[in-house]
Amino acid sequence: MDRSDALLTDWRQRALAVEAEVAKAVIGQARVIRRVNLAVFARGHVLLQGDVGVGKTTLLRAFAQVLGGDFARTEGTIDLMPNDLIYYTHIGSDGRPAVDPGPLIRHGEDLSIFFFNEINRARPQVHSLLLRAMAERSVSAFNREYRLPHLLVFADRNRVEREETFEISSAARDRFMLEVTIDPPATAEDRRRLMFDPRYHDTDRLVGELQPAMVAHQDLNAVAEQVQRSIETSEALQSYALALWQATAAPADFGVRVSGLDVSTLMLAGASPRGMSMLLRAARVNAWLQERAFVTPEDVQAVFADAIAHRLVYQPVYEMRRHDISGPLIAGILNQVAAP
Repeated sequence: MDRSDALLTDWRQRALAVEAEVAKAVIGQARVIRRVNLAVFARGHVLLQGDVGVGKTTLLRAFAQVLGGDFARTEGTIDLMPNDLIYYTHIGSDGRPAVDPGPLIRHGEDLSIFFFNEINRARPQVHSLLLRAMAERSVSAFNREYRLPHLLVFADRNRVEREETFEISSAARDRFMLEVTIDPPATAEDRRRLMFDPRYHDTDRLVGELQPAMVAHQDLNAVAEQVQRSIETSEALQSYALALWQATAAPADFGVRVSGLDVSTLMLAGASPRGMSMLLRAARVNAWLQERAFVTPEDVQAVFADAIAHRLVYQPVYEMRRHDISGPLIAGILNQVAAP
């Protein structure tokens, strides 16, 4: 085993230990924890989907605790402006106006996880600033450039209330590596623990009990790139991924059917090149965590729905039914495109 293989083996054990530690605070969510961990080690931003109170903030605070980086959050509101992420003004203890750094730059380069709650309540101008921070990992403020080299952005959308919301554009959705759905725990025992065990009623204490800084979050970018360089993709796997890409744009050509729909008139645009690149980044990390040195079709299939569904652009007449269409469409594509 050469030095790079030994390094990746060591980091794989650390990555799995991170999952196990987070699971002490976030119960009944093994799949969600794995998806967030994939994004952490693929260095991709994540959209979260789930009802109020399913533990999104607890999940992200737990990851920030064990990764050792700083955590910040902001709430989307109709009156939120871009500058509110950068600075805020107030009256200081001396009675004079004061300006302090906002949530996006307060922690400087140590910011590891930024959670934008109810992003669709914020105006498009705010989305634009956030997209720049996601793409360039930097923002301008106070006549200087603030670098955010370790930043991962997580955002969720209010899908219940439609008033005073601004749905994020397809181009904005495409910046997120994954969209992960968080449902309440399925088992009666997990629900009982959440309801009756006082340990889960105090989030600060719950997260504070987790082992801090299990990994050096400053090293994650380098480790992620090493994973991407080391995990191989065969010619057959590449052909399979390319066929999946074609099927997202023209599912009818591959015999995909969705009950009650004319699939030939459904799509406005399939997955983007960036989307397919992010799909393969996530698939390589999935293979790495499974102790494989190469990507298999199962790795691609494991992350396909989370990486691709939110990127698909339907004809306007179908967009309002996105939530009902995407699941059967993704399942149909995976069923109809032959795997090697």
